[in-house]
Amino acid sequence: MDVLSEVLSAVRLTGAVFLEMRLRAHWSYLTAPARAIADVLMPAADHVIPYHLVTAGECLARLPDGEPLELQSGDAILFPAGDRHVLAAATRLGRQRKPVDLTGENLRQLLTRGEVEAFASGEGGSTTRIVCGFLACDGRLAEPIVRSLPRLLRISLRGAGTAAWVRSSIEYSVAESAARRPGSAMVLARLSEVLFAEAVRQYMDGSPQGGSGWLGAVRDRYVGRTLALLHEKPAFRWTVDGLARRVGLSRSALGERFNSLVGAPPMQYLTRWRIALAASKLRQSSASIVQVATDVGYESEAAFNRAFKREYGIPPAKWRRQAAAAA
Repeated sequence: MDVLSEVLSAVRLTGAVFLEMRLRAHWSYLTAPARAIADVLMPAADHVIPYHLVTAGECLARLPDGEPLELQSGDAILFPAGDRHVLAAATRLGRQRKPVDLTGENLRQLLTRGEVEAFASGEGGSTTRIVCGFLACDGRLAEPIVRSLPRLLRISLRGAGTAAWVRSSIEYSVAESAARRPGSAMVLARLSEVLFAEAVRQYMDGSPQGGSGWLGAVRDRYVGRTLALLHEKPAFRWTVDGLARRVGLSRSALGERFNSLVGAPPMQYLTRWRIALAASKLRQSSASIVQVATDVGYESEAAFNRAFKREYGIPPAKWRRQAAAAA
C-alpha cells in the first residue's frame, strides 16, 4: 500500500451528508462552525472537515477574511482546517449581501442525524443546488495531510473517471436518501471518504514537483520512500542510518532533506506518528497499556508513558479515561 493510502486508512475517516440546499435569488450564508455541526450529528468526531458539492447552477465560496472563489456545477470545495465560511449567490447582489448566520437554533432545526435534510430559500431566478457534508477523522493522525492542504480547496468532479463517478454517485445517493431508502446514509458516508481522497489526489497532481509539506514529501524520491518505510512498519526499530541505507542516501543528506520537506527529523516524526497511533488504539480498543506500547514499537511501558506524556501532557491511562468519558 502506498504511503498516502496507509495514512488515510489509519485516520479513521468517516463522513456524512446532512443538507441539500436549493437556493434562488440573492442569497448569502455564513456556515455554522464545523464543531457545532459535528456536536449535533457526530458528537464523538475529533477533527471535522466541511465540504460542499455544487450539483446545479453556480455560487461563490470564501473564508470570512478571504476572496471569493467561483464554483460551477460539478465543483466541490473542502475546508481541511474546519474553517467557517460563506456561501453566496454568484450575482453582484449576492456578493454584497450580508450573510445569514446559520448557527444556534437555526442550525439545530436544519439537522437530523442520519438524514439529508432539504433547505430551500428564495423565489425567482435560476436555482443553485448544493450538497453539504463533512468528514470526521482522528486529528492527530490526519495532521500530516491536513496541514499540507490549503484552508480552502476547490476540485472539479466534472469530466470522466473517478471524479465524475463520485459526483454522480453522490447525487444519486442524495436522491435515495430523500426517498428514505435504507442504507443511504452509510453509502453517502463512504462516498464522502472517496471524495476526500480524490481531493487530495487532485491537489497533489496540480502541485509542482519539489513542493514542501507532507504531501510534497510523499512525492520526493528519497523522503517519499522513507515515509513509506516508516508507515509500513511503524513499530520496527528504525534508525536514521538504517533508513538512509534503504533509500540510498547518506545519513546527513536524508536527515536534512526529510527535515526540510516534512518539518521534523525522521525519528521525531516517527515518534509522533507512533504516539498518535497509540492514542487511537487506546480510544478504540480495550488492549492494555503494555500491549498498546508494544504494538507501536516501545519495549517498556515506562518509555511509552514518558513519550505519550510529552505529546499529550498526561499519562496514557488518564488520557484513555478522559477520552472514554468524553465519548
